[in-house]
Amino acid sequence: MAEHHVGLRWTLETQPFAYETYNRSHDLIFKNGAEIVRASAAPAYKGDAAMPDPEDLLVAALSSCHMLSFLAIAARKKLAVQSYADEAVGMVEKNDAGKLWIARVILRPQVAFAAPVDAATLAEIHHLAHESCFIANSVKTAVSVEPR
Repeated sequence: MAEHHVGLRWTLETQPFAYETYNRSHDLIFKNGAEIVRASAAPAYKGDAAMPDPEDLLVAALSSCHMLSFLAIAARKKLAVQSYADEAVGMVEKNDAGKLWIARVILRPQVAFAAPVDAATLAEIHHLAHESCFIANSVKTAVSVEPR
C-alpha cells in the first residue's frame, strides 16, 4: 500500500574505532533530504543525551500516531479539537529471555475541545484511536492511554 523511506548516515568522527570511543551521533534523513534529524544512542549506551535516540523515536512515533488517529476520529464526529498535548513515556525492561526491549509505553494526552465533551465520548475516541493506530498495531510493546 505505502512505503516509507528513511535514510541514515553515520561517519566515524573519533579515532580509534573502539566501543568506548566511537561516536554514536548520526543523521536520519526524511522526505528526500527535506528533514534531517540528528540522533544518537541513549546515554546509557554512550550516546549524546541532548539528541533523540531510537527509544525516544519509537515513543514519539506511538504518541504521534495516536494523536493523528484521535484527531481524524474527532473530526469525523464533528468534535472540534483546540489543542492536544502528550507527555508519553516508554519503559525499557528485560524480557523473559533477559533481552532489553521497550516493554511499555504510556500515553498521557491532554485534549481541549471547542465545546465540552463527556468522559465516555473522550474514552471512546481514545479507544478507537488506539485501535486504528498502525504503529501501535505494529509493535508488541504494551501501549496504554491515560488521558489527563
